[in-house]
Amino acid sequence: MSRLIPAAERILRARQLIQKARDLPIPPASEGGSYNFSYVAQVKATLQDARDLIKFIPKTPSASAEMKAQVSQILQEADRANQEILHPGKG
Repeated sequence: MSRLIPAAERILRARQLIQKARDLPIPPASEGGSYNFSYVAQVKATLQDARDLIKFIPKTPSASAEMKAQVSQILQEADRANQEILHPGKG
């Protein structure tokens, strides 16, 4: 049986996953660069894991307003990271 991960730890792990997605090495241009399917899949999967860790925190009765704001900020950060990593140069 899986153990319960506290919300504060989930938030920390989500931030670490977003940083991990940013730190993934871009394959060489001869292998497709940032358009390499494996690279894109890794980035998307890592960011989705970050979102999945925190998506239910705002729906828990014990979540404070501050915690809900942090979750919202992390979700926006994950979207921004997706844009910056996979679509550089676009708005």
